[in-house]
Amino acid sequence: MADDIPRSTYAGLPAVTPVGDGLMKQMYIQSCSFGKDSLASVLLAKKHGDPLDEAVYCEVMFDSKTSGEVPEHRDFIYDTAIPALERMGVKVVVLRSEQTYVGLFTGRITRGPKKGMVRSFPICGRCAVQRDCKMKPIRKYQKSLPADTVQYVGIAKDEQDRLLRLGGGSVSLLDKYNYTEQDARSLCEKAGLLSPIYEFSDRGGCWFCPNAKKKELRHLYDHHPDLWARMLELQAIPGKATEKFNRTQTFTDIDELFRNEDEQLPIAA
Repeated sequence: MADDIPRSTYAGLPAVTPVGDGLMKQMYIQSCSFGKDSLASVLLAKKHGDPLDEAVYCEVMFDSKTSGEVPEHRDFIYDTAIPALERMGVKVVVLRSEQTYVGLFTGRITRGPKKGMVRSFPICGRCAVQRDCKMKPIRKYQKSLPADTVQYVGIAKDEQDRLLRLGGGSVSLLDKYNYTEQDARSLCEKAGLLSPIYEFSDRGGCWFCPNAKKKELRHLYDHHPDLWARMLELQAIPGKATEKFNRTQTFTDIDELFRNEDEQLPIAA
């Protein structure tokens, strides 16, 4: 919640300082998920003296009180990463949408053949959560910045397909300084800024993401039964437009899979 991060800026809009005749100075911002690539980009900017005004992070929320970040990663963000960046003199801006995963899930379809049904789980590849809970607040924030703002993005030297898709105004400092994904990870490790999420996943993302791999879901099942139970509660809501959590399974299917796996484990002597 905003009260949990008193030293950072929790914002829908930034405070921008006019320069000269009402013109805004050019800004340099880091788009930051607090994964290895975006944090390595911040570290490189500070090391080489590249201008950096803000690190901007958008937190997707499960409901009004529960973060969509895997709990270990959220704790790392607020207890370790944000304080470390602020000690470096980097302003951190935290954005959140008024919309949440639960709000989207329980909303009603207003038109078409499924009108009146509960919207249910987001569709893989057309994620309404990404659209409404992440991109909307980010775009709103971007519109308030100077038109010539430079955005640093955490894309490594060995991610050529992503680098080729970079639009104007976006810059990869990892590419500029020839850092691969492994280099980024090593840099974060040396700085004590590698998220614990990499102990059980090779990616960041919401704990309710339909693209989550089995090992990520297994971690949630084993270590966060309260969050797991919330997903089973949503699965049980009647009148949903779809029962599928991902392309092939309901959340109940996944729960049964893990329960069966546990039952087949040998009992320790």
